[in-house]
This record gives sequence, C-alpha cells and structure tokens, in this order.
Amino acid sequence: MCSIILRLHADGIDIAANRDELLRRPWLPPAAHWPEYPGVVAGFDETAGGTWMGVNAHGVMAAVLNRHGTLGPAAGKRSRGELPLLALTEASADAAAAKIGKVDAGAYRSFNLVVADARRAFWLRGLEMGAPEVIELAAGVTMLTAGEANDVAEPRIARHLPKFQASAWDEWGALLADDAPPLESALNIAPRNGFGTVCASLVALRKDAAPSWLFAAGPPGGAAFMLAQLEN
Repeated sequence: MCSIILRLHADGIDIAANRDELLRRPWLPPAAHWPEYPGVVAGFDETAGGTWMGVNAHGVMAAVLNRHGTLGPAAGKRSRGELPLLALTEASADAAAAKIGKVDAGAYRSFNLVVADARRAFWLRGLEMGAPEVIELAAGVTMLTAGEANDVAEPRIARHLPKFQASAWDEWGALLADDAPPLESALNIAPRNGFGTVCASLVALRKDAAPSWLFAAGPPGGAAFMLAQLEN
C-alpha cells in the first residue's frame, strides 16, 4: 500500500510519497531510463519495465498506486507502470489527466493515479471497467493510499493526514519516516513477510522555479534524501 500526499497552495504543489513493494521486486532510482520518452525522469521497475513515479521536463509529475487487494501483476492485465509514462508524454497536468481519462481501465488492475504540475492536480480512479474517473484536487492537503482520497476510514489516512495538514513542507520528510506501531496505520512499513517501504520522494512543483525531486533510495529515516537530476 503506497502513500502519496499533495498540498496545493498559492505558490505551487508539494508532494510526498512512500513506495511500498515486495522486497524481491528489483528497481532503479529515478533517471532518464527510456530513450523513447525524452525528458522523462522516473524510477524504473525492472520487472515490468514501467515506473511508479516520474517527472518530465515540463514540470509534470505522475504517480500510480495500487488499490486494495491488487498487489502485483495479473494474467491478462497490462502493467499499471505504463500509466505514469503515458501521462508524462504531456506538457501539463490537464493534458495528462485527459489522456489517462481515455484509457481502458479494464486493461489494468485497479489503480489510483495522480498527475500534477505547479498549477493543478488530478486524481484518476481506475476500477477495471470503462474509463478512469478524473477528479481535480482542491486547494489544501489530499492524501491517497489504496482507497479513496482523504478517507479517514483508512487507518493510515486517519493517523497521518492531520499531521501533514499541520506541518510545514520542510517537515514532511520526517513525517514519511514514521514507522511507529500499530502496523496498520504506519506510514513507513518495516520489512515483514517480504514486503515493506522501499523508497520515498519529496517533489516540489513551483510556479516560479524549476521542479525539484528529493529521493530516498531506501526507507525514509534510514536512507538520506538526495536530489534527483531532472532534465530540462
């Protein structure tokens, strides 16, 4: 169950995310891994060839999360890791949301996809039928895990959403590192049964500056956040 938190404000959008995954599934940190997608910097899933999160040269961010009960691939379904790459072929969040909003959601296991630039952000909900629902995010803080946005019936959201709402941007990295029990609401999941938090991201999209991506190539709190090299 990955997590992503966005704050939309007058100067742009703050984004924090933890990736939770099977520990045996290999991956590479963000880089320009795809010659066929110029200007795209993203993490590379070595199993399926896609990504969980990326940023393009236009300052568009895209990230995909599994919904409940859909970890891993399924026979007859395409990899959800294609979706951020498809979104990142566009020059704005509006255009990226419109493109993903036209895909066949039935071709994929269910997903939550987030696209954002410095001005707008969208949540796309794919439920394995029809087209994904496109929902524009309002100003303020939105948190998504494996279900609905800001749903306090989700233990992780109930515990952590108020903390992100009350905290400054420079405190969000520490919030991502919270691994205190109980397990069902922890944001940073310690390895258990071959699963856990494997990396973390802090992305700043600003109206008056180039985007920045701080990436931790391991669980936050243990791995340092380092600046990813974005192509312009």
